[in-house]
Amino acid sequence: MTPVTNPTIFAISRIENIMYQVTFDPAKGSGVIAANVSVIRDSDLNDALLIFEGVMKSGLGVGSYIRVIRDQASFGSIRLESHECAIVTPCSITIDSVLLKSGVPVRPVFGGIVQIKKGVPVRFTDILTYESTTIDPIDALMSQELTSVTDVVTTGSGKILANVRVVPMHAREKVEGILLALKLANFDSILFVSEPNTEVLGVQTMRDHIGIVAIGGTNPMAAVQEQGIPIRTQALSELIDIDEMEMV
Repeated sequence: MTPVTNPTIFAISRIENIMYQVTFDPAKGSGVIAANVSVIRDSDLNDALLIFEGVMKSGLGVGSYIRVIRDQASFGSIRLESHECAIVTPCSITIDSVLLKSGVPVRPVFGGIVQIKKGVPVRFTDILTYESTTIDPIDALMSQELTSVTDVVTTGSGKILANVRVVPMHAREKVEGILLALKLANFDSILFVSEPNTEVLGVQTMRDHIGIVAIGGTNPMAAVQEQGIPIRTQALSELIDIDEMEMV
């Protein structure tokens, strides 16, 4: 049999590998987190940062951390042109890693678009499962320009990016404690936690599990895109020490 030299790598495989590399400890506020990286033109940086700040302060990002990369040819695997800079922000997979390393078997399931009405999450309108795609579902959905993050910031209604993971229902009490610790460490990005054996914002999940909906870390990037500013985003692309980030 001829060996497969270029096997297809689904998004879930990348996610699981990143989860094991994250070392962030919310109790200590230190360690390595999973990050999203966006590349923009130097000339758009100030406008983009204002949008990022507005979205994150509205609670539509993952945590309150950011880093700007200037005057570099590259950052990790990201290559920058002479007129470009990068914005680094936390990825919600950091939450999954903290749960996993606290002894909670967590499984990322899908990413999607959530409809918000007057500040309340109503339902998923579009989803892509991590096991069915080779690219990050949030990246794919963002590229379709289906969001209205700016409207949610200004009016409380619109569509944002979010993702779902499931954990065993008997782990709920422990999960709530971990999510509180993350919130105190400025990783407050949980949109919804379901009851056992119920739908998660209109989508059925696994039996005897609860679903946790986290806000997508690329919502600030989606808002920049909505304003017509060119932005190139790679979700879940890098690891970075939290000490290298700044608070918004």
